[in-house]
Amino acid sequence: MLNHKSVLITGGTGSFGKKFVETILNRYPEVKRIVIYSRDELKQFELKQKYPHDQYPQLRFFIGDVRDADRLKRACEDIDVIIHAAAIKQVDTAEYNPEECIKTNVHGAQNVINAALQTQVKHVVALSTDKACAPINLYGATKLCSDKLFVAANNISGKRDIRFSVVRYGNVMGSRGSVIPFFISKRETGVIPITHKDMTRFNISLQAGVDLVLFAIGNHLGGEIFVPKIPSYKIVTVAEAIAPNAKQVVVGIRPGEKLHEEMITVTDSMNTIDLGKYYAILPSVSFKHKRSDYLEHHHATPVPEGFHYSSDKNTEWETVESMREKIVKYCDPNFVVK
Repeated sequence: MLNHKSVLITGGTGSFGKKFVETILNRYPEVKRIVIYSRDELKQFELKQKYPHDQYPQLRFFIGDVRDADRLKRACEDIDVIIHAAAIKQVDTAEYNPEECIKTNVHGAQNVINAALQTQVKHVVALSTDKACAPINLYGATKLCSDKLFVAANNISGKRDIRFSVVRYGNVMGSRGSVIPFFISKRETGVIPITHKDMTRFNISLQAGVDLVLFAIGNHLGGEIFVPKIPSYKIVTVAEAIAPNAKQVVVGIRPGEKLHEEMITVTDSMNTIDLGKYYAILPSVSFKHKRSDYLEHHHATPVPEGFHYSSDKNTEWETVESMREKIVKYCDPNFVVK
C-alpha cells in the first residue's frame, strides 16, 4: 500500500510518529520517502541517530510548525499520504494556554487541509482523541473542531483525487503523559495518587493505533471517523497491577477531566456503522457519498438505535493480570511487580 509512495507525518517525533516510522520501514521496505515534520530539533536529532541517513536514505527531516502554512505546503510537495499527528495534547496546558492550543489544533488542522488540497496528496488521515467526543475541556473542543474540518474537507475537494478521514481512540499505553509510566515512577514512594476510584479509560497500544491509521489509509472513502473496539480499564486496576503494595490516595479529578471517556455518543450512533473490528462515524453532510455507499464499501451494518460507546459501559475490560502482561509487552520489557 505504501511501497513507492511518499508519506509525511506532522508531529512525527512524538510517540505515535516514531512507532509509525518503525512500522512503515518494517512493512513497506520500498516506501519512497518518509518526511518527519516537527518543530523540535532535539527530538529530530535523536531520531536521526536511530535512523542514520546512509542506512535509511528514504527518511527526511523537516523543521516546521503546522501553524506555518507556507512551510507546510513546501513539505507537502510530491507527498502521497499525510498523517496529521501534531497537536497540543495536555488538558491542563490547553486550559491555561487556550489561544496557543487553538492556533495549533484548529488553525494547524486547516493549514494541513489547505496544503493537501494545493499539492498532489491522495490520502489524509488525522489523529483525534476520545476527548473530542462530547468535549468538556478545550483540548477536546479543539480536536472536535479539527475532526469537523477534516471530515468537511471532502466536500470542498472538487475533482481532486484526495480523501480525508479521522481516527479516534483512547489512552495510549506507554505514550508520553500516559498514567502507566507515571505510576511506575511513583511506586517507590509507596503512594499512588488516584484521581477518582471509579475513573475508567479506554486502553490501546501504540501499535494498534498505527494499525488503525494504516487501515484508514487503505480503506477510507473519505469523511469517516474510525473508532477501534478496545478494552477499558479502571484506574485502580492499573494502580494495583503496577504497585499492589502501595497505598492508593485519592487526589481528585483535575480541571477539564472526565470521570469516564466516550468515543461514540447516542447522537453519533445515528451515523455510525459497525465494520467488525472498528466502528465508523459517517459525515452528517456528504456531497460525494451516500450512507449506502459507506455500508457497501466497508461491508458494514448500522449500529443499534441508542448505541453508546463509553469507557464505563464497555463489554471488554482489562484485569490486573492483562495489564501486567501489556505493560511488559508495550511499555517496559523489564517491568516486575514490586
